[in-house]
Amino acid sequence: MSEGAISRYISELEAQGGLRGADIANLTDVSKATVSRWANGKAYPQPKNELRLSSLYYIVSRLQEYYDSSEIRVWLNSPHPQLDGERAIVLIHKGRSEEVLQVIKRLDSEAYL
Repeated sequence: MSEGAISRYISELEAQGGLRGADIANLTDVSKATVSRWANGKAYPQPKNELRLSSLYYIVSRLQEYYDSSEIRVWLNSPHPQLDGERAIVLIHKGRSEEVLQVIKRLDSEAYL
């Protein structure tokens, strides 16, 4: 992933996912200042954080089919009954994005709204 892609991902996560620098910092276990450096192309994340960002980016893009940006942020940060009460953002952090995507697939089939 290029530095330009990271900057674009962060910008789009903020605009389309309603996320804040603090949300991205918490997801990646870095400071808000580090996220700002990534956004400005002055630093580059470690591979594990690239993976977290790309997973989050994909999940946000899928959620856009159903929710607006403020709803996406709430959806990601709220305990979810289909995730055994866990928050999607925590599962993404733990590398368990597939579980979050399974819930979104249920939205696709209108099994749970």
